Amino acid sequence: MATLIVIPTAPQADAIEAPTPATSSPARKADRFAQGLLLTLLFAVPALMVVYSGCIQDPDLWWHLRTGQWIVQHHAIPHVDTFSRFSVGKPWEAYSWLYELLVYGLFSKLGLAGIVIYTAGMLLAILVALRHLIQRMQTDFSQVALLTFAACFSMSHLFTPRPWLFTILFFVVELDILMHARRTGRTRELLWLPVIFALWSNLHIQFIYGLAALGLAAVEALAVRWIPSPRTRLRAPWLCEAFVASALAAMANPFGWGIYRVVYNLAKEPGGLDKISELQAIPFRNLPDFCILLLALGAVAALAWHRRMQMFEIGLLAFGVYASFRSQRDAWVIVVAAIAVLASTLPGRAGATRLPSAKTAWLATAAAAVIMLSGIRIMGMTNAQLQGKLEKFMPVAAVRHIQAKGYAGPLYNDFNWGGYLVWSQRMPVSIDGRGAFYGDQAIDRSVATWGAAPDWASDPELASAGVVLGPVKSPLIQVLRMDPKFRLVFEDKVAAVFVAQK
Repeated sequence: MATLIVIPTAPQADAIEAPTPATSSPARKADRFAQGLLLTLLFAVPALMVVYSGCIQDPDLWWHLRTGQWIVQHHAIPHVDTFSRFSVGKPWEAYSWLYELLVYGLFSKLGLAGIVIYTAGMLLAILVALRHLIQRMQTDFSQVALLTFAACFSMSHLFTPRPWLFTILFFVVELDILMHARRTGRTRELLWLPVIFALWSNLHIQFIYGLAALGLAAVEALAVRWIPSPRTRLRAPWLCEAFVASALAAMANPFGWGIYRVVYNLAKEPGGLDKISELQAIPFRNLPDFCILLLALGAVAALAWHRRMQMFEIGLLAFGVYASFRSQRDAWVIVVAAIAVLASTLPGRAGATRLPSAKTAWLATAAAAVIMLSGIRIMGMTNAQLQGKLEKFMPVAAVRHIQAKGYAGPLYNDFNWGGYLVWSQRMPVSIDGRGAFYGDQAIDRSVATWGAAPDWASDPELASAGVVLGPVKSPLIQVLRMDPKFRLVFEDKVAAVFVAQK
């Protein structure tokens, strides 16, 4: 995955890596070896943890897979929904189509192991990009390693097989380019931005966050004549041209300029901010959450300590606070912003070990990739083992039973399993993980029914269902046991299936 992005090496790094006198050669070799080993562990251990976890628990993975399969079968991008019962034919844009093709291709070739490789590989690419971003602004290797680890730890709940991994990666690379160009005044790397956005807009809709960051840099350059910024050496025309070129490049997708209409529709339809866990605010119930808060506060304190107007950094942190504390799915924004600010403001220690060379860093990356792939084999992460894990939290056996008995729909299901049923059951579902597509009203109605609210029986989708499939411990399943309109036909530790009595 990392080979999709070319990250140029800064000229300043070459100056830092200039040879020292021959008398220190043994010490330098020992330092390079230690740094290479630490970087290898820093990159490889999180990837191995992803491999060990199996990372196939994400319920939205499955409708993405089904979309990728649909694209391959029809040689087209879907523009209307074909997966749901009551929304069939409703306009829907598969804006992550390239990601869906990628994960479906990996799944077709490698099975569930392909999904694990995608997630671990993307994590490795993100860590490499983060290290590069930090090292170009920080001369103390210990702080480079610590900040990279802190960022990884803070975002650990986001390392699932989603297209947002591409957004995190591209945002880090974009910020690396912008911070370096602002500091040096060299504009050559800005040429990469339109290329990045042309790819980004086909992989994930949050390319718009990248345009927001680029817009902040352009505003800073425009305002510098009235509010001098010690952090930017870029002229406004350069950044304005880069912004316009990137915005136009983002339209290089099957939807053209309509991709911005999709962004607008998603923004005005939050799709269950208070019902879907990943869209809710950060709960602050575990260490990574508090690490996010600590990084944000540390970045604010670092800017305040310098007592200088740094418009871009302030705007970036403000944007990160809004996006991340509004929805935990976007916690990566404040993490990356805070890490960039800390890397650019924290002073290095006197006499700190000099930074590793580009060769050492890339050798560590290659070693980490080998360790990650070897770990899949050593841990015995076979498709059979992954399938066994899948059966512990998805209704695999229930779907087999429905297919074996040939029960006719319509199907009524809960929100979390809708994506898996789109993939496995091939029967139109009542709802799935596309929250913004269904809207708040449909999500609220589904949540109320599955929670056995007082008016659960009046749900028209439940009343018209021929098959009901849901978590065995859900409140609706308990009340259906006593409802003469439905008959229990299957039950295991995961799911229960009812069919309507004729």
